[in-house]
Amino acid sequence: MKVFLAQMKPILGDTEKNLKKIVDIVEKEIEKGTEVVVFPELSLTGYLLEEMVYDVALDKVPDILLELSKKISIIVGAVELSKDLYHYNTAFYLEDGEIKHKHRKVYLPTYGLFDEGRYFKEGENIRAFDTKFGRIGMLVCEDIFHQSSSYILGQDGAQTIFVIANSPTRLSSKGLEISNLWESICKTTAISNGCFVIMVNRVGVEDGVNFWGGSFAINPSGDTIEKMEYFKEDGKNVLVEKKEIIKVRFASGSCKNEKIDLVLNELSRIKKSR
Repeated sequence: MKVFLAQMKPILGDTEKNLKKIVDIVEKEIEKGTEVVVFPELSLTGYLLEEMVYDVALDKVPDILLELSKKISIIVGAVELSKDLYHYNTAFYLEDGEIKHKHRKVYLPTYGLFDEGRYFKEGENIRAFDTKFGRIGMLVCEDIFHQSSSYILGQDGAQTIFVIANSPTRLSSKGLEISNLWESICKTTAISNGCFVIMVNRVGVEDGVNFWGGSFAINPSGDTIEKMEYFKEDGKNVLVEKKEIIKVRFASGSCKNEKIDLVLNELSRIKKSR
């Protein structure tokens, strides 16, 4: 599948302008023959919403995006007002005019500058799902930092894992350390699960917080096949080829010999001992 990584700068709280920007990008990618376009976490709303969560929440995906998804598959992030009347930080996968799957962010960071647990409810499921391009999994930002998230998707058959993010800039004496951390985690995920990992981060500044971008794609061998600009809007296409997955899964025993029963037994033991 031909995937476009849409590294954009959402406008905080302005769903109308963000939707227009998203639609413009999607329409251009349809003309180019792209098959999947991926936007960052909360791309329809911006990130540091706080009390605005209530105002920007969607109880349905905009019709224009569902209509466009008949021509191109779309991954987009938004605040979801669900049937239980709680708000979720949700990644939507739109395909053939419908919501094929949605992933509600499971791990809500509530430390440092993050306060997601105050405004969102945690998701309760991590599942892969079937698409016209094979079996896919989605995670939202902090989810990827928990080993169980990608492990579950890998064992559920995911051939590509998409991670959408709003990762703030963190500098150290080593430079943009957060970029190296993200790439290392995603490379490990790709290698251990024999899958592609595509991470799309945002850019821009909100309330003094800077977001670094640097979106990337990693193949099942752990090679970075595309890397995007830091600190500015960018967009690039990558080709996700099934033959690369087949090659790695044929050569690597770690992808096919996982002992799930052992894992379940040991986790049960650990849980009981706590």
